[in-house]
Amino acid sequence: MNGSNELSLEQEFKLANYKKQLTKLDSKESKKYLMATLRQMMIKDNIIKYFIQNSNL
Repeated sequence: MNGSNELSLEQEFKLANYKKQLTKLDSKESKKYLMATLRQMMIKDNIIKYFIQNSNL
């Protein structure tokens, strides 16, 4: 395995910061944040699929 599914040290730091911030949110805010994050992940997936389908390999 080449480690591509591992987080870098910078990503681990960002994740720890997000975790710290999320503990301050109430349930409604957490759900709103989760939905926004999931939407962004889906958009990212769509962009990746688009580039794969339209690449000239």
